[in-house]
Amino acid sequence: MKLYDISMPIHPNMQSWEDIQANKPIFDTDTNAHVTSTTMTLNLHTGTHIDAPLHMINDADTFETISIEKLVRQVKVVDVTEVQDGITSKDLEAYSINENDFLLLKTKNSYHSSESFDFDFIYLTEDGADYLIEREIAGVGIDTLGIERSQEGNPTHRKIFRQQIIIMEGLRLAEVEAGEYFMVAAPLHMVGTEAAPARVLLFEEKPF
Repeated sequence: MKLYDISMPIHPNMQSWEDIQANKPIFDTDTNAHVTSTTMTLNLHTGTHIDAPLHMINDADTFETISIEKLVRQVKVVDVTEVQDGITSKDLEAYSINENDFLLLKTKNSYHSSESFDFDFIYLTEDGADYLIEREIAGVGIDTLGIERSQEGNPTHRKIFRQQIIIMEGLRLAEVEAGEYFMVAAPLHMVGTEAAPARVLLFEEKPF
């Protein structure tokens, strides 16, 4: 059974949002005789992660409101690597997108170095978000640390969150072909936060 790990490796030199040094992981390791213990400091939006509505909407739902059952399911990988800027409704109309689909958008972001931030990353436009909302999807993931850029007021995030659609960011899809897969996304069991780091696996066949 073919398995794809589409998560970003976590290490001190990995990319962070806009290359902000304070958002990079810090490993504080102590060894006493034969016992080694490491304390990690990690921004919840660094690396592969899942957002909750609180991320962009004041007093909105926190991460524990997203049930794990919604993250273990069939998904569709949609190849939009030809897009050069923002993914629009016109770009998405070419694909079969149905109610309750969970989409993973594969863009040219997946081929960018994992250790530096691309300020011109491919993103989902407000218009593209509107189209996915009209299709009544269940979730959307993308292969960059943010699903939008250069949009005042963050309309892509906010519109999607208001429809209880899940947003997943920081995926690595370079080795994954377009098609249907079974996803197991396992976030940390965070309570009261606006996001959680996640390990995300894709299987060509349902593993159970």
